[in-house]
Amino acid sequence: MDSQATEPATTFSATVNDYSNIKMINADLLAEEACVGTHPDKADKAVVASPVGKTSRMVQNNGEYAVVASLAVDAAARNTLAAESTPRGRGEVDGVKAVLSMDAVVRVFCVHTKPNFSLPWQRKRQFSSSSSGFVIAGRRILTNAHSVDYHTQVKLKKRGSDTKYLATVLAIGTECDIAMLTVKDDEFWEGISPVEFGSLPALQDAVTVVGYPIGGDTISVTSGFIFELNLQTDAAINSGNSGGPAFNDKGHCVGIAFQSLKHEIADNIGYVIPTPVVMHFIQDYERNGEYTGFPTLGVDLQKMENPDLRMAMGMASDQKGVRVRRIEPTSPLSQVLKPSDVILSFDGIDVANDETVPFRHGERIGFSYLVSQKYTGENAVVKVLRDSEILEFNIKLATYKRLIPAHIKGRPPSYYIIAGFVFTMVSVPYLRSEYGKDYECDAPVKLLDKHLHAMAQSDDEELVVVSQVLVADINIGYENIVNTQVLAFNGKPVKNLKSLCNMVENCDDEFLKFELEYQQLVVLQTKTAKAATPDILTTHCIPSAMSGDLKT
Repeated sequence: MDSQATEPATTFSATVNDYSNIKMINADLLAEEACVGTHPDKADKAVVASPVGKTSRMVQNNGEYAVVASLAVDAAARNTLAAESTPRGRGEVDGVKAVLSMDAVVRVFCVHTKPNFSLPWQRKRQFSSSSSGFVIAGRRILTNAHSVDYHTQVKLKKRGSDTKYLATVLAIGTECDIAMLTVKDDEFWEGISPVEFGSLPALQDAVTVVGYPIGGDTISVTSGFIFELNLQTDAAINSGNSGGPAFNDKGHCVGIAFQSLKHEIADNIGYVIPTPVVMHFIQDYERNGEYTGFPTLGVDLQKMENPDLRMAMGMASDQKGVRVRRIEPTSPLSQVLKPSDVILSFDGIDVANDETVPFRHGERIGFSYLVSQKYTGENAVVKVLRDSEILEFNIKLATYKRLIPAHIKGRPPSYYIIAGFVFTMVSVPYLRSEYGKDYECDAPVKLLDKHLHAMAQSDDEELVVVSQVLVADINIGYENIVNTQVLAFNGKPVKNLKSLCNMVENCDDEFLKFELEYQQLVVLQTKTAKAATPDILTTHCIPSAMSGDLKT
């Protein structure tokens, strides 16, 4: 996705050699925020591009041919450039022919106004971005969620058209990085045939990624091969191609381009959202009229590869499964499963000791795949081994509440201010705002421990912190309190930000006493603290002492 001028600039490596002097805003980095916990590991996993042929070309637009660039990836050589042309809508790439639905691929223009999680009463300066999308059946368009997150306006432009059409966002799936749009103007739909979906490609299948890269309105076609089961491809996904379709050699869409990996030991590695995930998103919307998400079991599992561990769990020699380490209290399974249960099968499919299940011939996939293919509210049969006895449970699948959520579903962040103390709830976007994209290394250990391991005890539990202290005479001596968890107020546990706000606002005691972690104590005179708050808000141009959601 191409964006302009308000996000930190990054270097884009274009076609040949190193165009390191080309600086631009790469909003594809937004994908890291939108899919935390779903992307493959990038720093710890050495991925080397396969030395296979690759072609990137600009196809015919309105009867005129454009220069196309052929790229050949080799383990020892740099990219080289050659010029060629291709007839409209049909390309031949290293002997692989593909009939592509070019006219169904559109350019997405979005104006974003993102919240400022560190100063939650403000919004950041708006910025514009461009990405790709494609038309599907039912007068709908798919693109990436990060292409339209926190949108204030979305417009679409068809191939070869000079008109931008206003679009409406129907659904955003942040976890899967997919968004669904539509356009009310009937003129937009004239002459467009929707893309057809194909099955999940196999390893070494050819794929062709189509989209609108940075630098013009002409479609780009980039081809390569699938070389990992999580749909890594060596087809380059250029900035701006995010949200564009990936086609197989039959012209069927097999996924959505959403991320590229540029690493010193790996060049032009692209990631594609596979069709099972895409179809789940579409059918979820059709079933519920909104995006409800992917269900999860809400359990932490342990592999059972050690024979002594299996023996201690009472497993027979022919039994396989995974051990339940702990269960999220907010998960429906907390009423059914127990720690040290061994899950033997899910919906009749046996689970292996290494936490995998059969997939296709010669392939296995993680057990969580079976769960993710179900829909929220559906039932599933889980067979477990407990105290050497086999039990079956019919469970209802749902999502569960995380103590530190990965996102807040497009809502503005909540905050509450009293006597200059800024209280807010911790989320992954908040951690990223405070400590940058490397927050997992730079954030305080206690916050990271809660992020990775803590479990919410109820659906409304939040991790509330003193984000900062706006300095004033009333809070002398407390100025250095930053991102410290609030445990209790006047002896009562703080369950969430709203409960803290209500307790403080309704407090008639002489003192406001905030118990923080590390055994810190903040004490303020109630009347003085409440009287000082309006002046502090005025000094810092803050319109309200609390966010709108806390006023209801």
